[in-house]
Amino acid sequence: MEIPAELERTIDEVITHYPASKRSAVLPLLHLLQEHFGFISKETADWVATKLELQPINVLEVVTFYPMFRAAPPGQHHIRVCRTLSCAMGGSYKLMNDLCELAKIERPKHAGHGTPFTVGEDGRFSIEFVECLASCGTAPVCMVDDDFYENVSRESAAEILAKYHEASPQTVS
Repeated sequence: MEIPAELERTIDEVITHYPASKRSAVLPLLHLLQEHFGFISKETADWVATKLELQPINVLEVVTFYPMFRAAPPGQHHIRVCRTLSCAMGGSYKLMNDLCELAKIERPKHAGHGTPFTVGEDGRFSIEFVECLASCGTAPVCMVDDDFYENVSRESAAEILAKYHEASPQTVS
């Protein structure tokens, strides 16, 4: 694993915001590294531990506790479907099934902690259930990468996915 010099400069600057305890910089560093690499590998977690003068377990416990951190690479485009009460009542479980079918992804067998997402065979899409995307009045809602979608039906889901098919070529055959 190679950390680009610019990213390491950013990381060093972030650490200065936590003079009382470098340990407090774990979350911001993990966010920066996941944004760059797409996920947090064991090697990345070990690098953070070394950088912050911590034991590797101190970083791994953070990675495994917070569901926003991924320990495996996601698809080229990552789909998040809200499953909180308003969205569930508004059809998010049906939306999950529709998106999985349309994107040709096996539905996550266990939507709980530890196995939060699945990746399609072609590597283009990954999908997961998440808690509250903060738009309860427009359920069901989902995100693809950082793009937010409200009142998603099967028809609009197909249109949404088509945008991402057009935007990026398939990288895995």
